[in-house]
Amino acid sequence: MVFSSTVFLFVFLPVTLILYYIAKQEYQNLILLAASLVFYAIGEPRMIWIMLLSVVCNYYFALGIEKYGCRKILLAASIFYNLGILFVFKYFSFAIRILNLVAKQKIPVLEIMLPVGISFYTFQSVSYVIDVYRGTVHAQRNLLHLALYTALFPQLVAGPIVRYHEIAAQIQSRTLSLEGFGAGAKRFLWGFNKKVILANHLAVVADHYFTGHPAEHSVLGVWIGSVCFSLQIYYDFSAYSDMAIGLGSMFGFVFEENFKSPYLAASVTDFWRRWHISLSAWFRDYVYIPLGGSRVSVSRHIWNLAVVWILTGIWHGAAFSFVAWGFLYFAALVMEKYIVRPEQRSSRAFAVVYRAGVLLFIHFAWVIFRADGLKAGIRYCLAMFGRYGEGRWYDAQAIRMLREYGVFLLLAVFFCMPFSGRGG
Repeated sequence: MVFSSTVFLFVFLPVTLILYYIAKQEYQNLILLAASLVFYAIGEPRMIWIMLLSVVCNYYFALGIEKYGCRKILLAASIFYNLGILFVFKYFSFAIRILNLVAKQKIPVLEIMLPVGISFYTFQSVSYVIDVYRGTVHAQRNLLHLALYTALFPQLVAGPIVRYHEIAAQIQSRTLSLEGFGAGAKRFLWGFNKKVILANHLAVVADHYFTGHPAEHSVLGVWIGSVCFSLQIYYDFSAYSDMAIGLGSMFGFVFEENFKSPYLAASVTDFWRRWHISLSAWFRDYVYIPLGGSRVSVSRHIWNLAVVWILTGIWHGAAFSFVAWGFLYFAALVMEKYIVRPEQRSSRAFAVVYRAGVLLFIHFAWVIFRADGLKAGIRYCLAMFGRYGEGRWYDAQAIRMLREYGVFLLLAVFFCMPFSGRGG
């Protein structure tokens, strides 16, 4: 079930809100947990046991870490369990394909169904256990409270990745107000409109141009398709974050922002301070800093960046195109940190040119991300420079797409701008 579906809007959400607000405070968490499990079960009835098993296992891992002496063993077991489950469902088939490619074998590849939201609730569970190990938070003694943290439906499917320490106190007690509900409803509607009006229409154009060989289209056409996807993925993803934050506010929770005008970034580093902020922060706190961060030798720092960005790419999907996408950002960040000199950045003219270059880099990286495979992504990028299509710079199809969807494209660009007031 998705937030923009009629079942969610006209049945699930109203019923949940009514039951939640008429219930006594001591029963509100139970109602919200039951609603979250129903929400998940409607979309993934056969996979809900994986999430529930994750809750129970991490509950006991955290209690054991806090209570017993074998803390490192329990932490390692917890990480192995969580990432092992994620590997089996998301990466096992990909690993078999790599093995077949490298070893020239023909091992059958199993098509394993991917549970919805597993990447998000796995990362939340790992961060919770690590924070208990670090002493940042105490282990949750109430199993239902931990289950609510893991399964909370507003952020279960598409994030943001909520840390336990951010909402631990809110799970125990939170304040409901008319102002909070109104602000949440407004934020939800804003995200809903971004999804339905902008993202869905942009997706029609992007899907059209990314299907088949780029030689079928003109240069203008493939550029229109790629621009539409760059905007679509932003409005799609940020819309779900807006709706999650809005829903959280309607139930008394405060979630951190996940997007802050990413396409206005002045650098690649700045882009990742604005795009999917919760994911960037997760990799920073649980991978990059434990590896040593930037306070190491140059070679070790480059290695740390490589590990983080290859993992970031793989997190998004089990395919070589995602690995390549992560590697592109690794290479760009190494260049930004060790090749682009500080005195160059202080120049206004250079800053303008560099900002434009960053935006183009992000755009081409999205092409690799979206295409059906790495080879298809490279072909698409070449088509944007006129490699295919018999030198056709434009065609009737591209003009028709602009005529039919141009208004959505213009609106999407406008609402990315700071003067629109809604660039986040």
